[in-house]
Amino acid sequence: MDDAEVPGGDGSAGIYARESDYLGRYVQVGVAGGRLLSLSFPESPDPSAGEDHELLDRVFAYLEGTHDDFRDVAVALAAATEDHRILTAVREVPYGENASVRQVTRMANLDAEDGDDRQRVRQALADNPAPLVVPDHRVRDGPSAAPPSVEQRLRSLEGL
Repeated sequence: MDDAEVPGGDGSAGIYARESDYLGRYVQVGVAGGRLLSLSFPESPDPSAGEDHELLDRVFAYLEGTHDDFRDVAVALAAATEDHRILTAVREVPYGENASVRQVTRMANLDAEDGDDRQRVRQALADNPAPLVVPDHRVRDGPSAAPPSVEQRLRSLEGL
């Protein structure tokens, strides 16, 4: 995804995690080369994770109610071409709004009437390496790569 670097990214690689009382889990990010490689919600963090990263600060501000679409965050996707288009389309769903799998299928220039294309969208959502930044929780009838309890919290936070 052709975005600016990860906020606070100096091009170095690292894993950063911080516990969220709101989510009941950790928020963990992996960054390298100024890009977000992964965002996950583990029950316990990677033992080598640091706690201080500007992206984590932004995520925690979001969890406290600050509207942030994270569109400026560079995400490194090693996905197939169509999956890349799908995840890029999901990033266009605005904060506080949702879309259906059919809508995302059309947004990714796939055939919304084709069951295989809709299944491809569902699989890309389930395999999303950076839920929240690639807001799969905004796809109301699709899976999220985040744990179900986290997905529900994110939807609730945005009034979905």
